Amino acid sequence: MWGNKEVGVVAVAVNRVIGIDIGGTSVKAAIVAQDGSVLDEIRLDTDASRGREWVLSRVSESVLGLLRSFGDTSMDAHIDVGALGIATAGRVNVESGEVVYATDNLLGWQGTSLVTWAREKLALRAVADNDANAALLGEAWQGAGKGKRRLVMLTLGTGVGGAYMENGLLCRGVHWSGGDWGHSILFPGGHPCNCGKKGCAEQYVSGSALLRRGREHVGKLYRSGNEIVKEAAHGNQEAIQVLDDYTADLAVLLANIAVTLDPEGIIVGGGVADTGEVWWPMLEKHLHQFGVQTEVSRALLGNRAGIIGAARLAFEMTES
Repeated sequence: MWGNKEVGVVAVAVNRVIGIDIGGTSVKAAIVAQDGSVLDEIRLDTDASRGREWVLSRVSESVLGLLRSFGDTSMDAHIDVGALGIATAGRVNVESGEVVYATDNLLGWQGTSLVTWAREKLALRAVADNDANAALLGEAWQGAGKGKRRLVMLTLGTGVGGAYMENGLLCRGVHWSGGDWGHSILFPGGHPCNCGKKGCAEQYVSGSALLRRGREHVGKLYRSGNEIVKEAAHGNQEAIQVLDDYTADLAVLLANIAVTLDPEGIIVGGGVADTGEVWWPMLEKHLHQFGVQTEVSRALLGNRAGIIGAARLAFEMTES
């Protein structure tokens, strides 16, 4: 099923791989061992507005930087790293490694064949998947979902991603959009989304949406959601109201997911979730009001979930 389609490749024991997570804000990469431990990592700003080739250069810079840290500078054969797992925003055909759909969060990303690019530019076997799928794999392997086989993941970052698994297997869907709740309609006729629809959940519960809420309600231009959270923590009533409205909408989305799939647990991750100390009690209040019985928890791996899940994909590819 993997997108390298190489003939005559024999599965061999691989001790370490690179996992990389490509998002609209940052490119994160790490060398990961078989037990899930992170041996080295790097983070670069994506600067996605500069286009596809720039983003790919950031990916290349990340990977080569990690390889150099292990004393591997050869472009012919990477002895110390067995494969590359790529998590990316957008819908990904896992069989071919191509991004089949992407919004303008990553300009020109749609149609990019990440597996072919990695093989030609980095001389690495690779597998690619959606970033939320990877994050769920990471949390199921090493994080909040350990020991559970029926799980949902919701990632709150520049956009909103989602994934779910049944019996321990990811459900990617016929069109590779399984779990794409960020583009489910939360408010019909609502805010325009960069996917072309109106009222998508991404326009209400993403990190970008949180910044817009802050600007509209407080009348202040925020650089990050963390600034809103800090103001709320210091008792700013307008910031508190922004977070309460935000978590009320997030609770609606989570309640709909819970009643549809009835999973063992829903894991909330991404950059916004990393600031959840202040607003998580607000979310729990709204979930209780909606009668949600499913366990909803914050991701334990934080922003590492995607890279660890991508690494897991790479290990699975080398074992198959």
